[in-house]
Amino acid sequence: MKIFWRLVLCAAVISLSVWLWTVFFPAPEKVIRHRLAKLAEDVSFDSDQGSLSRLAGGESVAGFFSTNVEITINVPGQEQATFASRAEITQAALGAREKIKSLSVKFPDADVTLAPDKLSAVADVTVDAAVSGERDAIVQELKISFQKTEDGWLITRLETVRPLR
Repeated sequence: MKIFWRLVLCAAVISLSVWLWTVFFPAPEKVIRHRLAKLAEDVSFDSDQGSLSRLAGGESVAGFFSTNVEITINVPGQEQATFASRAEITQAALGAREKIKSLSVKFPDADVTLAPDKLSAVADVTVDAAVSGERDAIVQELKISFQKTEDGWLITRLETVRPLR
């Protein structure tokens, strides 16, 4: 009976150690998915948000991107948008907050592929955006490249994926 309890205690210690390891040192794919969820949260805003809250949200969006970012967005029915710096991203986020009442962005799925060097990754995601005043949601496939830096996983490239026809 003594051996049984030692085995149970040993199994519990091993299970707790593994769990603690995954909490304090999560897999890069999990970190990237969390960053994408946080980005969607920061990009989204409601009509009842105050001016300071909108300003802070617009400014925080640029922190998800590297300083030398390349963004190309092609939304059907809209003009192509390109951005190459955090300043341009901030201006676009603030401009969107001025033009529309509310925006809800979600990334319902994310397929993250880590490079063999574990210093870069590519996420294939679907963005689902609901804009106030628009009847239909915007659903678009994106390819997002990440680079691991001292500041964490930052987006270096974001582009829309053209649908196959």
